[in-house]
Amino acid sequence: MAELYLLTPPRIDAHFADTLAKTLKAGPVMALQLRLKDHSVDEIRALAPELIDTCHQHGVSVIMNDDPALAVELGCDGVHIGQDDASQRDARATVGPKAIVGVTCHDSRHLAMVAGERGADYVAFGSVYETATKTPKSSAPLELFNWWRELFEIPSVAIGGITPDNAKPVIEAGADVLAVSGGVWNWPDGPESACAAFSHLLD
Repeated sequence: MAELYLLTPPRIDAHFADTLAKTLKAGPVMALQLRLKDHSVDEIRALAPELIDTCHQHGVSVIMNDDPALAVELGCDGVHIGQDDASQRDARATVGPKAIVGVTCHDSRHLAMVAGERGADYVAFGSVYETATKTPKSSAPLELFNWWRELFEIPSVAIGGITPDNAKPVIEAGADVLAVSGGVWNWPDGPESACAAFSHLLD
């Protein structure tokens, strides 16, 4: 059974914590990634505590994007690193053995296997679909997820352009986790409706 992993919008306002709380009540979410790319580090320090508290109240893990030291400072449950960020070994050394370390692997089987060998808690493949959230460096075919599931126990995360309307083929392909940003926060009927729709698909 696949799970839902939310990524914050790159920029949020003071009301986002309320929106987040309502969204988390609408359906099961395994984790939230703090991907606040359009905020300074000081702004993230100010905004994050309320989001982290909200997530923990709902049993949702919090993953910091890119910055292992900031993840530790703010009390996050782990960090997600890209291929151009801190090395996986350095990230693990910073966050500790019990924290979550997720790794972007684009469309590369080799990068995923290396990440797995180095102790990643999940590997992320994408972009699955076209996305307006960021300019993807690769396009990941759906057969990657079935290949990974047949050979490895580490969860795979599908990311990029996933919405309630197009998620079913990704789930059927064997993705363990759906990472979603715009498909929830920009959903025409609102994020609560999107989260409920994902919950129905993932049930």
